[in-house]
Amino acid sequence: MSAVKNVIKDNYNMMLLKDYLRGKIKDAGFENAEVSKTPTGTRVVLHVTRPGIVIGRKGTGIKELTEKLESDFGLKNPQIAVEEITKPELSPEVMCNRMSSHLERGTAFRRATMWTIQQIMEGGAMGVEITISGKLRGDRSAFEKHRQGILPRAGHHADVIVSEDIAHVETAMGLIGVRIRIARKERLIPEFEMKGKTQEQKDEEVRIKKEADDVLAKAESESDIIKIEEEKMKEMPDTMEDAEEKMK
Repeated sequence: MSAVKNVIKDNYNMMLLKDYLRGKIKDAGFENAEVSKTPTGTRVVLHVTRPGIVIGRKGTGIKELTEKLESDFGLKNPQIAVEEITKPELSPEVMCNRMSSHLERGTAFRRATMWTIQQIMEGGAMGVEITISGKLRGDRSAFEKHRQGILPRAGHHADVIVSEDIAHVETAMGLIGVRIRIARKERLIPEFEMKGKTQEQKDEEVRIKKEADDVLAKAESESDIIKIEEEKMKEMPDTMEDAEEKMK
């Protein structure tokens, strides 16, 4: 087999592995998997928000996952390590999964979008763009883009600062696609620096973020976080979509 075919096969297997992990450990807040070959086998590093769910009681979860990766994906002697994500709000993969869960539970797409943007910006992002497409309101397919902050769209700066992910949601209306692009401040380039915020505004943002973190810290899984967020969404002002529903 040629080198090109080997690369294609490895990338295809990696895609299948990530799709499986996204569904299998969704409740643990799966972000990414890094696979590398070692002299003793295959090292797999899983980046999640809740490591305890992956490991399981007395290691049963990680043992089951190891057997599955070896039998179904052909990884030789897989050695799984789990790392916790420090800032899940700045991970497009995690936020895509959370927004998808809200849409699956029947939350209005604009309300879910506005809430996700708010969480990402409060998490310390420099900018965010969410694109949602599919049968959003009727039989005809449509798409909407929502942006906030500063988000480089092309060139080297976009490659360095911006990360993105895509998720698909099955709803009663049909399949809906969600794409989230996040620009992170820690990879900041000086010419994109945001200015103008006073110290009081910064302190207020820190206070709001701390209160949100304290509430989410009590959640044991991603499902618990989704339920908490749904209650908070009810306190948000009505979107244009909600106003239209009331007028019918």
